Amino acid sequence: MGVKGQRLEVMRSLEPAIEGYVQKYLLPVDNIWQPADFLPDSRQPDFTEQVKNLQGEARELDYDFWIVLIGDMITEEALPSYESWLMGMEGVDQHGRNPWSDWVRQWTAEENRHGDVLNKYLYLSGRVNMREVEISTQYLLSDGFDLGLDNDPFRNFVYTSFQELATHISHKRVGELAAAKGIHGLARMCRTIAGDEMRHHLAYREFVKQLLSADPSGVVEVFADMMKQKIAMPANLLRQSGETRGQSFPAFADAAQRLGVYTASDYIDILKILLAHWQIDRITGLNDKAEKSRDYLMALPARLAKLSDRMKVPAEPTRFKWVDPWGK
Repeated sequence: MGVKGQRLEVMRSLEPAIEGYVQKYLLPVDNIWQPADFLPDSRQPDFTEQVKNLQGEARELDYDFWIVLIGDMITEEALPSYESWLMGMEGVDQHGRNPWSDWVRQWTAEENRHGDVLNKYLYLSGRVNMREVEISTQYLLSDGFDLGLDNDPFRNFVYTSFQELATHISHKRVGELAAAKGIHGLARMCRTIAGDEMRHHLAYREFVKQLLSADPSGVVEVFADMMKQKIAMPANLLRQSGETRGQSFPAFADAAQRLGVYTASDYIDILKILLAHWQIDRITGLNDKAEKSRDYLMALPARLAKLSDRMKVPAEPTRFKWVDPWGK
């Protein structure tokens, strides 16, 4: 049996548990928050006043903040790419229904609200060139989402375990910055999105734990291989009008680093969290290749820390077409 056949067998063996994970980590549609809960209500007579208040608060936020918030929104709006990627995994019935496709569809439905609420907030804020933002969103979707994970569920679930925690950190810290400015509505919105991301992280982290029980050597080898290539962010191909693929991503990442929203240290901390939760150092019965992979993984946080100490981030923001220069 080849690698793909082995992966498929493992995924099928986990199917009976998936319904329980849906109930544990995803929320019923009638009970979960919706974007309208955080935005001015256009049915109310004071709608215009609510929007004016929102726009007044928005002027308290600095340039880097807007770049990070917009970049986060565009990342969330590229959800169709992420759904099609997960639906293509071994073991997921993308044409009919099985427990894994049920998970992917319901996860997608929860994630869909994130880009929706952030998009509407940005539109109402009066600080954003929405046409340029929409161009970047369309580019991110049309440029595709290929991180070299193939249809391997081991790689995909390691990736989502890492990435969902990264997005949790980013949204949470953006909310903290908004709260520090006294913009509590935006802060609550970002904290709530961060809460969704944490639930999703816990689910994918549990999936990998179950995969480790079924094929420890296979998962450890995949984990090490992915870390050698580095975990790329979903917006790694981010660009603006007139740019080439990925041209805007470094400046977006620099803005996040300057604000302390998502940093090189966070990348290392996420790796440490996953190593500890999956108890990589305690796994027994690994084959020789997996043992070497484990050695690499356990030594990696210290190596990355030395590299991060040498990182330099530009002090001044890069000007984006998404936001007009202050004072214009």
